[in-house]
Amino acid sequence: MPVMSMSMGKAPAGINPPVKMLNPAADPRKMRRIIAEDPEWSLAVVPSLKNLCLQHIVNHFEEKPILNELLPSQKAFVLEKLPTFLPLSLTANLISDEGYWRRCCEDRWGQRDVSEYDHSWKRMFFERHLENIIELFIPDQTEPKSVLDVVPLCQNYVRRLKITQLLPPIRKPPKFNEDDASESASDLGDDGPSIDHFDFRILLNKLTNLEELQLVYGVRGCGMNFEWNLFEFTFSDCQFLAKALQSCTTLKILKINQSNVDDDKCRTLVSNLLDHPSLLELDLSHNIIGDRGARALGKLLNRSHLKQLDIYDNKIKGPGAQALAHALSKNTPLESLNLRLNQRGDEGGQALAQALLKNCILLNLHLGANELTEPTATALSHMLVHNSTLKRLNLSCNRLGEDGGKAMEEGMSHNSSLLECDIRLTGVRLESEYSIKKHLHTNQAKGRQDTAASR
Repeated sequence: MPVMSMSMGKAPAGINPPVKMLNPAADPRKMRRIIAEDPEWSLAVVPSLKNLCLQHIVNHFEEKPILNELLPSQKAFVLEKLPTFLPLSLTANLISDEGYWRRCCEDRWGQRDVSEYDHSWKRMFFERHLENIIELFIPDQTEPKSVLDVVPLCQNYVRRLKITQLLPPIRKPPKFNEDDASESASDLGDDGPSIDHFDFRILLNKLTNLEELQLVYGVRGCGMNFEWNLFEFTFSDCQFLAKALQSCTTLKILKINQSNVDDDKCRTLVSNLLDHPSLLELDLSHNIIGDRGARALGKLLNRSHLKQLDIYDNKIKGPGAQALAHALSKNTPLESLNLRLNQRGDEGGQALAQALLKNCILLNLHLGANELTEPTATALSHMLVHNSTLKRLNLSCNRLGEDGGKAMEEGMSHNSSLLECDIRLTGVRLESEYSIKKHLHTNQAKGRQDTAASR
């Protein structure tokens, strides 16, 4: 009976069931052609001899770089596997593959917009790498050699430098003697080490392809460690930078913002930019330039190839605006002038309007927030009747009033070239604003027709 029950029913516990009752697919070892000691071993993942050789090249690339001797497919395999921390002295001139430099950029800075760098990841890497070195340079502590060693590697690729901070030297806290304990810190004076920043004389003349330079003399994100001297653009800084700019003959765009550039520093910069062979755009916005600095800039307009000048948010008043107007009346190459957020008043506004009666080159003029009133609007109205070059005029945030609006409306009725005129927040009546916009739409339609006909 026990034998019959075993044959007809299930096997008792503790006794292995017959082999024929097992599912062979349930045991992966039963499905292997070869059972190796390593249960994860498989014929399918054994690399080919070619891949083993290429992987050996990758592993020892720093000791013996082999790249250009490989076939295109082999070269692509190696470039895909190379680590991004290899020395720049090895990769800078050897590797031109954009895929490799993209990995370098993304590993270091994450996702970035490469369109700002003419879609070149290699250019992006070397520009940002050099920017980081300069922004973290501490005078009297960082060796200039750390900058100079990188220059031969990146000079062919750097076309723009956007420096968002420049660190001053680290100032040691003053030592107090017990005898002087009663003396306050303010009585000790401000003597100490200089607060001059990175000296661009050692760099700019070596960057033979540099076309744009943006600088901010200050410390980014100082937080609770704020001190005014962290944002001090010293006169020595200005002198060193001016000499460096003079030696950089390929520079086309210069921007120095939020750096407390005053009249004296502006004059120093301008004296070294006179007759510059390639400078086309100058931006000194968000500084403290006054009338003396504006007179120097007027001289620069007559002795340069500048096409765009941005000096908004400064302290330029009527005399400074008159100096700029005198330069414009001589038909300088300037095409765009931004003077918003200054204090020119009607004295400067009328002078600029008179200059544009003679100027036939300026295309864009921004006079927003300059304390202009009805006399300036009347002068500009007279200018619009005779000027056929100006395309864009911004008068926003001034006090033109109703009479000023009527004067602008009258001028626009005789003008066929102005395409944009911003008169927001000027106190102009809605009727005048509507009439001005109507004339602008007519000019825009005429401009589109002329463009289509020229094609």
